[in-house]
Amino acid sequence: MHTDPVESDPFKLVGPLLLPKVDELIAFRRDLHANPELSRKEYRTTDKIVDRLTEAGLSPKRFENTGLYVDIGHGPIATALRGDIDALPIVEETDLEYSSNNPGVTHACGHDIHTTVMVGVALILGEIDAQTPLAGTVRIIFQPAEETMPGGALDVIEQGGMESVPRILALHCDPRVEVGHVGTRIGAITSASDTIRIELSGRGGHTSRPHATEDLVFALAEIAVNVPAVLNRRIDVRSAVSVVWGQIRAGSAPNAIPSSGFMAGTMRILDRDDWHAAGDLLDQVVRQTAAPFGVDVHLEHLRGVPPVVNSETETALLEAAARAELGEDSVVLTPQSMGGEDFAWFLQDVPGSMMRLGTRAPGGGIFDLHRGDYVADERAIGVGVRVMASAALRAVRHRRQEVARMGVNPGS
Repeated sequence: MHTDPVESDPFKLVGPLLLPKVDELIAFRRDLHANPELSRKEYRTTDKIVDRLTEAGLSPKRFENTGLYVDIGHGPIATALRGDIDALPIVEETDLEYSSNNPGVTHACGHDIHTTVMVGVALILGEIDAQTPLAGTVRIIFQPAEETMPGGALDVIEQGGMESVPRILALHCDPRVEVGHVGTRIGAITSASDTIRIELSGRGGHTSRPHATEDLVFALAEIAVNVPAVLNRRIDVRSAVSVVWGQIRAGSAPNAIPSSGFMAGTMRILDRDDWHAAGDLLDQVVRQTAAPFGVDVHLEHLRGVPPVVNSETETALLEAAARAELGEDSVVLTPQSMGGEDFAWFLQDVPGSMMRLGTRAPGGGIFDLHRGDYVADERAIGVGVRVMASAALRAVRHRRQEVARMGVNPGS
């Protein structure tokens, strides 16, 4: 049962500016949820966002394929806010009235909520700016293709979406955190995520004469066990390198050593510098492990995303906004995740922070992301709008102070 998001809200989260928009934003989110689109195919989603922002008197700018951004305010950019808009190739398993109309596609990661929060922030900031012009600009980025590797964040950067941006903030749904709370962390909050593919080839033969072959099944087993172990000794343990195999294939008969084999997995690292250095080391360790068996090695190391490393200043900004809007006890320490997130690409050049947005109903079940049964408490939308709008306004004030200290006219 879905209760009214305003009247049943025990946290008093809906402020004067947000109150008239809550029902509209929930309807907006439900429409997105019912019509999910995969990465780089978010055409309807992009159109819907553009239409609503334009209707509000704002001037959104589309990226080349899908996605968009909108600037609100005047003068130098104070901060960017990012919301991702794509869905996942997963079958929805909820009984929601607004469940997916697109078979095999669903918003199982909460991007429909991320998008709706950012639409709400844009509407509120636009209203504030119309009444009292903001002495700084907030750029809201609706980013496509977060669920692909290396991610649509690179598309945004390549198309100028981060030009003159001094910092960037984001949020991500967290079904473990109760609605009305947000999770923050200084430092690495997500992991680098790469894909490893290894093909081995050699002379096959009879299992009674392994000395007359290149025993690549044994070689695959040695790589599977020893490469993660060696990397854990060659890379600082505080970087938490994790190599886990998801595929190993070789052979078709119990008494025949095959002439080819394949394995694939992921490598995840919490430290940005070690992630950059890990490629050469991985190649070295794989080849040294396989060398005694005489097999030919083809290694494909596909770079995914670096870790998201939250800066101290931007994390403090989000925490201050959350405590002001939601109360002193609203901020919880979020654990590090070994999952990947392409928001990290934005943080290669500017500081920023991503917070976790609680979506678990009080006393309700704990879901997981990337599952077809994920259900979010929709009151999280109002929470996200208030915190991100407040954080944006604080960033405008900080940016104005920074520009003033540099002796530049804040309105220029």
